[in-house]
Amino acid sequence: MISSHSPLKPNAVIGIVGGGQLGRMSAIAAARLGFRTHILTTEANGPAAQVSHAVTCGKYDDPAALDAFASAVDVVTFEFENISADALDLLATHCPVHPSGHILRISQDRLAEKTFFASAGIPLAPWHAVTDIKTLHEAAEKVSLPLILKTTRNGYDGKGQRRVHHIHDLEDAFNALAPHPLVAEGMVDFACEISVMVVRSADGTVRCFDPALNRHWNGILDLTLAPAPIDPNIAAQAVKLATTIAEKLELVGILGVEMFVDRTGNLLVNEMAPRPHNSGHWTMNACPQDQFDMHIRAVAGLPLPHAVRHSDAIMKNLVGPEDMALLPQIMATQGFIPHLYGKKEARVGRKMGHVNILFPYSALPGDLGIQDALGPLATKTAAPEPEENSAAS
Repeated sequence: MISSHSPLKPNAVIGIVGGGQLGRMSAIAAARLGFRTHILTTEANGPAAQVSHAVTCGKYDDPAALDAFASAVDVVTFEFENISADALDLLATHCPVHPSGHILRISQDRLAEKTFFASAGIPLAPWHAVTDIKTLHEAAEKVSLPLILKTTRNGYDGKGQRRVHHIHDLEDAFNALAPHPLVAEGMVDFACEISVMVVRSADGTVRCFDPALNRHWNGILDLTLAPAPIDPNIAAQAVKLATTIAEKLELVGILGVEMFVDRTGNLLVNEMAPRPHNSGHWTMNACPQDQFDMHIRAVAGLPLPHAVRHSDAIMKNLVGPEDMALLPQIMATQGFIPHLYGKKEARVGRKMGHVNILFPYSALPGDLGIQDALGPLATKTAAPEPEENSAAS
């Protein structure tokens, strides 16, 4: 494995595994910092490929494609988690890889992730591993109903989950979810979900953006409010937990940490994502250095400035054909800052872009003001859907 703490020089090449919107925005941030980007992707004209300097098309587990990609870059990062950690290990024999394959192995498996959190003293909702019918019923006793069953891998935007309210529904939920094993989680007495974007450099410097509050619709992140309108003591605890996780992982790069705040004000960590995160998109216009800039800085070995916020912000996802049908109104609305991802087809449930709306520092409005600010995008956020123990990215 190759590692280096020396800063990359201008025009060095940052390799990004994955060709989606997070890779696109990372590539744009890299260009601002004077770097070139090379994308490894299965989609030749995907969002990231459209704005990068070079593209290798190939499968993420193809040794030939990985070798060709690694030979053309100075450092590697990734923009989504449904890739092979073994592939990252192979790339690491050619050049530094940040975050590491070790971190990816933990984050892409819920059992490994929860085991890691528990070993680090991170507070979690009650949980139990479910491998068969016997452990399924053990989980129902230990965690108690209602509970939520989740697949251990490949769950995102509310996929790979089943809520179970009655004992006679247990086995149907178990049989409906695949592959096994699963994780059973106790339902949280849910007040809200928040997330913290934390970045760490190879020299151990850690920076955290302000916690943000997330609201969902049909299992997909719909709205993020920054800063989260929560007690400052809870916000400080959230930053401390995110910092602890980054340090325990020896992270290099950025990490999104999702947490639940329960009705009594307790924080429970839900999951983490070692990459830029949908709930951090508000930083693109509300901070001097956004989440993508900070991630690229960490990966490239550059100094990390403090993650400061100069404005409050609303981030609104643009999802599927419904939101994209409003594009003329979106482009005409004063105060909207649109970010479109260059995706050709606006499928149902597909994230096509987002809009940021800024407010003066410490002037984030309440719910009525938020609805007013959202203008043509306000309709479906009038009654945000509670997402107890859900996953959004």
